Amino acid sequence: MTAVNPPVHTDAAPTPVGGPTPVTNAKQLQKPSGMPVHKYRGYEAVDISDRTWPDNRITRAPRWLSTDLRDGNQALIDPMSPARKREMFDLLVRMGYKEIEVGFPSSGETDFAFVRSIIEEGAIPEDVTISVLTQAREELIERTVESLVGARRATVHLYNATAPTFRRVVFRGTKEEVKQIAVDGTRLVMEYADKILGDETVFGYQYSPEIFTDTELDFALEVCEAVCDVWQPEEGREIILNLPATVERSTPSTHADRFEWMSRNLTRRPYVCLSVHPHNDRGTAVAAAELAIMAGADRIEGCLFGQGERTGNVDLVTLGMNLFSQGVDPQIDFSQIDEIRRTSEYCNQMEIHPRHPYAGDLVYTAFSGSHQDAIKKGFDAMEADAAARGEGVTVDDLEWAVPYLPIDPKDVGRSYEAVIRVNSQSGKGGIAYVLQNDHKLDLPRRMQIEFSRIIQAKTDAEGGEVTPTQIWSTFRDEYLPSPENAWGRVQIRSGQTTTGSDGQDSITVEATVDGTDTVLTGTGNGPISAFFEALQAIGIDARLLDYTEHTMSEGASSQAASYIECAIDGKVLWGIGIDANTTRASLKAVVSAVNRATR
Repeated sequence: MTAVNPPVHTDAAPTPVGGPTPVTNAKQLQKPSGMPVHKYRGYEAVDISDRTWPDNRITRAPRWLSTDLRDGNQALIDPMSPARKREMFDLLVRMGYKEIEVGFPSSGETDFAFVRSIIEEGAIPEDVTISVLTQAREELIERTVESLVGARRATVHLYNATAPTFRRVVFRGTKEEVKQIAVDGTRLVMEYADKILGDETVFGYQYSPEIFTDTELDFALEVCEAVCDVWQPEEGREIILNLPATVERSTPSTHADRFEWMSRNLTRRPYVCLSVHPHNDRGTAVAAAELAIMAGADRIEGCLFGQGERTGNVDLVTLGMNLFSQGVDPQIDFSQIDEIRRTSEYCNQMEIHPRHPYAGDLVYTAFSGSHQDAIKKGFDAMEADAAARGEGVTVDDLEWAVPYLPIDPKDVGRSYEAVIRVNSQSGKGGIAYVLQNDHKLDLPRRMQIEFSRIIQAKTDAEGGEVTPTQIWSTFRDEYLPSPENAWGRVQIRSGQTTTGSDGQDSITVEATVDGTDTVLTGTGNGPISAFFEALQAIGIDARLLDYTEHTMSEGASSQAASYIECAIDGKVLWGIGIDANTTRASLKAVVSAVNRATR
């Protein structure tokens, strides 16, 4: 008996008869990278099945600590001079930071002298707490506390590494030995503070189990509890426990799990300020900080614009502005973001990326035509909504709702002028926005399309960006002949209209045609119709297709802009005229179109 082969089942689709070749499944295109992935291990999950942080929202600002003058400064190619450090400190104070880590005084004379200078010169406001960092060695602790003499409010921040790789490779110590370093260091900080600092100093303490992200959770908790046993936090005597992502090692969600676990298990939690200090090695420091706050953290440490070691500390500007964009007061003033950026660039001697959130040169800029059109319509809609609400209501009174712009640029001191910029990818909306914003010209839609093609041809030919100045220059040259910008067959000097008893309008226009002075006359059922008849006498056949006008400003000195679409000798063209008199503006618009037809 002959066996029958069973059918072969595959995932492949049947081969179609005719038609295009089917697209191969994307999974089949991926190949092994060949990179040595075996050298690395994944992060460990946290056993916390009843986590609560995913349901939480951030509804108020956390406590902030800027570490620009310490963590940020030590990461610079050229560390700040005393003058640059002072400039940065003064900026942080103006912005509203109440906790500022000002240096590592035991690291050298420069940091020690800077701490002394801001204390002795009275540069620290009464409500600002300065913080200084030290390792857990007695001579360094003593020097650190000495730097704080005379300070009103000061915190000593002590750290030691607790992660297994550091225990094994760097310190070659046991868990008990590493924990004892933290305990002894805490005791020494307390002893030297009691001995050196007077009653005028409100003294605080911060401890960091360094490399928290790689430290076993139960051991990190054990060390923190041992430190608390020495400090004895209670009502009115907090301890700051800072859990640093010295190297970012996991997803932000796992980072949040670690914080929720620690927050739940600390026995003196009501008296602990739980602080998050993310670095950006995986590029998710902002998310890690936000999720840690949702998971119970009270304070965020970071630097302006993400300055810091390697890929940087978490970015305080982005974090604060993220809150602002959600209607939460960050309690830090970012309203002059360009000044903040310029000062940071001066102090750090490093430029801020043009795509940096909220502060980069290009973050409120749209090149894409569809984006520009949506932004322009959003601005127009908000103006219309404000006007509909009644007198005295402005756009600032409304909920912000402009496509592609998460915040109003002027809330951070930016003007609208840089929002829309024009290059070869741009469309009519962006060009129209520039003309409306800079020159109060509200072009009709079909005229927008016509002029955008002219700009498109310019960008295609020359490449690069077209500035607002270049757009205006091109527009004037294309549409606005004048004595200073004379071109075309016809230039009008004056015009006069009268209305007869039959309702017909007569027009007399003094003009220069083909270089010769002449008077043009005509009649029609309006000044424009009469002018069209007058043009017939010099061989110009023009017909009105569309007409619109608007005032360009309020008041007695306001001007009108008239836009006219004409069919001229088989060509359909727009013209524009600007004049204090609406009739003269419309005549100039006709001349603009006529001259363009014969140019």
